[in-house]
Amino acid sequence: MKVGVAVDHAGFPLKARVMGVILALGHETLDLGTNSTAPVDYPDYAQALGEAVSAGRCDRGVLLCGSGVGASVAACKLRGIRAAVCHDTYSAHQGVEHDDMNILVLGARIIGPELVPELVGAFLRATFTHEERHVRRLAKIAVLEAR
Repeated sequence: MKVGVAVDHAGFPLKARVMGVILALGHETLDLGTNSTAPVDYPDYAQALGEAVSAGRCDRGVLLCGSGVGASVAACKLRGIRAAVCHDTYSAHQGVEHDDMNILVLGARIIGPELVPELVGAFLRATFTHEERHVRRLAKIAVLEAR
């Protein structure tokens, strides 16, 4: 699987850790920036990652900002993107299994480096169940998105 990674300045301190975990799990990475702690605007990186996922340049993505909230809000504005802040392993895998989440959003100032392997691992190991109830709910989300 190819996994895109995008971070703002607050997420940058965890970027190398995230990318290392993805590689250690046997996946490929696509680095979409930023490359320092110089202040930048998180919507720009959410857009870059969301567009990469939507275009098929990567299969899933991991997005980091300070809290995860702003980046999550921004990413969800893009058609076909299902992003959520997940600071626990249950949400990180359940979001994929039930909601076909394609971008995991992490708050770098919230989780720290020790939770990265657990959260990213849970997200990348999970697969969408394709159960009828979940497919039905995703179809309703698609209708909302199309409005």
